[in-house]
Amino acid sequence: MTQPRTAALIVAAGQGARSGGDIPKQFRLLGGRPLLWHSWRALSAHPAIDAVSVVVADGQQAALHAALGDIPFAIGGATRRDSVRAGLASLHEQGFERALIHDAARPFVPAGVIDRLITALDRAPGAVPVLPVADTLARGDAALGETVDRHGLRRIQTPQAFHLPAIIAAHDAWPNGTEATDDAQVLSRAGGAVLLVEGDAMLEKITYPADFAAAEARLNAAMCARSAIGFDVHRLVEGEELWLGGVRIPHDKGLSGHSDADVALHAITDALLGTIAAGDIGTHFPPSDPQWRGADSAQFLDHAASLIAAKGGIIDFVDLTLICEAPKIGPHREAIRARIAALLRLPPDAISVKATTTERLGFTGRGEGIAAQAIATIRIPA
Repeated sequence: MTQPRTAALIVAAGQGARSGGDIPKQFRLLGGRPLLWHSWRALSAHPAIDAVSVVVADGQQAALHAALGDIPFAIGGATRRDSVRAGLASLHEQGFERALIHDAARPFVPAGVIDRLITALDRAPGAVPVLPVADTLARGDAALGETVDRHGLRRIQTPQAFHLPAIIAAHDAWPNGTEATDDAQVLSRAGGAVLLVEGDAMLEKITYPADFAAAEARLNAAMCARSAIGFDVHRLVEGEELWLGGVRIPHDKGLSGHSDADVALHAITDALLGTIAAGDIGTHFPPSDPQWRGADSAQFLDHAASLIAAKGGIIDFVDLTLICEAPKIGPHREAIRARIAALLRLPPDAISVKATTTERLGFTGRGEGIAAQAIATIRIPA
């Protein structure tokens, strides 16, 4: 059966005044990346999510582009609900059937939570992640008042998942003049069932300045760095197209291989697989399998990146060296760099592309082939 098309919507239109600083908190750095980047990366890498869009306030477009590059976005409104409605309308126009709505202030999104939400949508029009309330609850201000029975109380988190037509209709039916703190309330008030799934402590919301310090410490303590090398070689032959780094390069010869023979993407794929000890490209895409004949190597790279994301990893940097006498790589360097960055959903400054020759020595020096070497650095939960 065809799976419903699912998109994620990250609400990032707020000003984040309580978090301090001179810029909205969704654009403040956490682990060297904008806060927004972390949730966007996790949602983008999940195989059940077909697209990710972000809602920002008017005037934040440049900040969004600096943080994530050229990605789909919508302009929000005066309230959170206005912003969500604008984002949902955009997803509806694109034909999506399901939506995950997430707050940018929750940077860490475990893949397991997404799995549970998606599965729950097979049984209900809405689903939310929750955690039990462990602390004693009491009323009071200056003095302690009566305690509150916490039995049956749950802490509601995001992302929250919905059938798109149901949540749009629920927002349309919400009474003017009142506001909801999340979208599950909106659907529930309209009569839609909202299932509870197990949440995760990693989904804690960043609100105050101290929360950034805690998130930074959590990120550093939970992650370790890994690097790995990839190397690949293909022959140059007449009658083939030349693809390097996902870019078609004009040349009188092309690379020969079972797939499109993109030696650059193959080397990067092997480097990424090496960081998680997942074998090599031939392990996952055997050259003996006819389905990979002439295949676009971008899907090999995407597969390796998705395996890293599934383990909770973050790709930090990729360094690629192309070794050949011809063609000259310089005129195509920026195009290759931009393409690899787009494929890995990384900013261009996280990709390095270099080229060298072997001074006419060996097979590359004789123009018989092209070699590529790549080093990838990632962070992964310890």
